[in-house]
Amino acid sequence: MYDLAPLARLGGMLATDLRDVTSDPAALDSTGWWAVVAGYAGDLVCARFADVRPAPPRAATPARWRGPEPAAWASSLDRAAYTAAVGTIREHIAAGEVYQANLCRVLSAPLADPDADVDALTARLARGNPAPYAGTVRLPRHGVEVATASPELYLRRRGRTVESGPIKGTGRTPADLLPKDHAENVMIVDLVRNDLGRICEPGSVTVPELCAVEPHPGLVHLVSRVRGRLAPGVGWAELLAGTFPPGSVTGAPKSSALRVIDALETAPRGPYCGGVGWVDADRGTGELAVAIRTFWIRRDEGRPVLRFGTGAGITWDSDPAREWAETELKASRLLGVASEGVPLIGTAHERSPHGVDLAGR
Repeated sequence: MYDLAPLARLGGMLATDLRDVTSDPAALDSTGWWAVVAGYAGDLVCARFADVRPAPPRAATPARWRGPEPAAWASSLDRAAYTAAVGTIREHIAAGEVYQANLCRVLSAPLADPDADVDALTARLARGNPAPYAGTVRLPRHGVEVATASPELYLRRRGRTVESGPIKGTGRTPADLLPKDHAENVMIVDLVRNDLGRICEPGSVTVPELCAVEPHPGLVHLVSRVRGRLAPGVGWAELLAGTFPPGSVTGAPKSSALRVIDALETAPRGPYCGGVGWVDADRGTGELAVAIRTFWIRRDEGRPVLRFGTGAGITWDSDPAREWAETELKASRLLGVASEGVPLIGTAHERSPHGVDLAGR
């Protein structure tokens, strides 16, 4: 029976000796070091650990991770359904109901190994697809087994200062980035400014960086920074309530985008597009990533299933085929790293994306 000990590997720290698990975000302003997984649907798991120490990333040991067969992945939306949904979102945009919406699909594949360790997958990702917000949260008895290689900052808190780093715009190279990508990024930056503006001191919200090109393994992103100073009395509960789900994975206006994508997506996002990271309540610091480039294991379906989400932001200028190709670009490398029998050869920047079938069956 699968019963590995709880742990979190986040922010360069390894946390063990689990002491408390709660869904109350106010606990993040109490005491101790917490691992946090906020599911896209609003479910929150906060886990306080007693033993927290610096730890380098684990070396990838092939024998420790047996992933799915590369051909086993299935998509919640196939190409035809996804491109049709892009067309539907453009109809909503034409009707003035929404300006942008992030359309996602969930990929899943059965795991042959009933004792598959999500932390071993994190080690493999660290070598095959290094990321600034990589990590593990492993809480099997609470239904949380997450390995993330997220490139995107959702919230960073240092005392009363809070910062977000929304990503919008993806290409293989900077030359692939279109005016549509820049416009989309600016749109989401405005949404994030509004979200933070409701909980920060008036006049304190700034944009120190707008549409910077940031390289990542196999692709580039447009990244911006939004910063503010929290108003008196605002803690983690208010911060999460005022900004969740992250604007970059929902759309604008956020409430309208949520309704549109809920009607089109056919599988729950789970932790994907939520938040994952750590909070040190004693020091008043914390860092949550947007849970993209993120795998999670479900064990309530007879055999363990590995899942992964991918998506794209849809605007009026979106080409359905191009948006589908963006979801494949974001997923192909990561699924290759996680799949059985795909070797880790060379460094992440030397390897091209693996030929994993993402079309869905």
